[in-house]
Parts: sequence; C-alpha cells; structure tokens
Amino acid sequence: MIGFLRGRVIEKHPDRLLVDVAGVGYEVAVPLSTFYALPDPGGDVALRVHTHVREDQLALYGFATLLEQQLFERLIGVSGIGPRLALAALSGIEPMDLVRAIRTNDIARLTRIPGIGKKTAERMGLELKDKLPAAAVATVAGVPATPSDEDARADLLSALVNLGYQRVSAEKALEGAFASLGRTASFEAIIRHALKTLAR
Repeated sequence: MIGFLRGRVIEKHPDRLLVDVAGVGYEVAVPLSTFYALPDPGGDVALRVHTHVREDQLALYGFATLLEQQLFERLIGVSGIGPRLALAALSGIEPMDLVRAIRTNDIARLTRIPGIGKKTAERMGLELKDKLPAAAVATVAGVPATPSDEDARADLLSALVNLGYQRVSAEKALEGAFASLGRTASFEAIIRHALKTLAR
C-alpha cells in the first residue's frame, strides 16, 4: 500500500493532481482543503496517501495534513459514505468545522455539504462522535492548542514536515503561529499561518 508520496507537481486541478515521483506519474485525488495548500505545477509536494483498493480499481487519495487523512478514513467507515463523498465532505467544509459539526451533531450544517442528506448526516454524528481525532476534538472544545499540548503539536509538526519542510523551520513557524494567533487557535488556522511564514 502507498502511504506517502513526495515528488513534483505535474498537473494541478481542484479535485486531483499528477505527481512525478522518480519518473513515475501518480494521479492522486485530493479535497479542496489540500488543493489550497499545494504548490503550482513544477513545485515540490509531499502528501499523506490513502490507497483505496477495489476489485476493478486502485485509487490514491492525498492529504496535506494528518487531520484531513484521519477524517477521510473515518468518513469512509460510515455506512453509505464512499471515497468520493468523503472527499466532497472535506471539500465542502473546513476540517475543524467538520469535527465541530459531527461532535455537536449539527445536522443542519452537515446537510449543507453537497451529497450529504439527513440520514447520512445522522449516521455521521452517531458513528463518528466518539471516533474523532483527539487533538482536533480538544481544539474544538476550547482546550488550548499550545506547544505544551503534545498531541496537537505533534500533529501540526507532522503535517508541515510531510509537506517537505525542515523540522527546525517547521517548529519555528509553529512557535510563531501560536504566538500570533493565541492559545485557542484552530488546527487549520495554525497550519495556514505556519505555511505563510514558511513560504516567505
């Protein structure tokens, strides 16, 4: 199974990209949350990958962060939700907002995601409420996401390192993000701030 890809972006589309890894082109489906974090064609990219195998198909799904991958893998475990609908869910709502909606069983918010009906939204709330990533739940609940919060910090650092940034640079960017955004900033807000810092 392919769990990680690092290479050069050949083509970039809102729902997929083509990545050159040592001369082999991998087509990877991605949610919009990941698409926005991707470099332009010609740039280097590192993605967490979920390999989905069926009798007639092998498909790769790529994610910029551990949280996105965790949510995707939990979503496809829900009855009635396949990979395409899981990607649509991650494209139709920010990952932390999705965690919040599932945790609070916000059916109205979940059904605003294209393709998610009332019954599917209810199953999501029922089946995933106790299976959400702990660090994300803690952030949504207002527990400080500070460098001393080892789980949250480890997820954030892992996301940046997997995007190809040096560990030392990623740590400095995270420190700056926490300092600028405060101790209750969301996972996504911290990642975006850190990425802006690293891109300078």
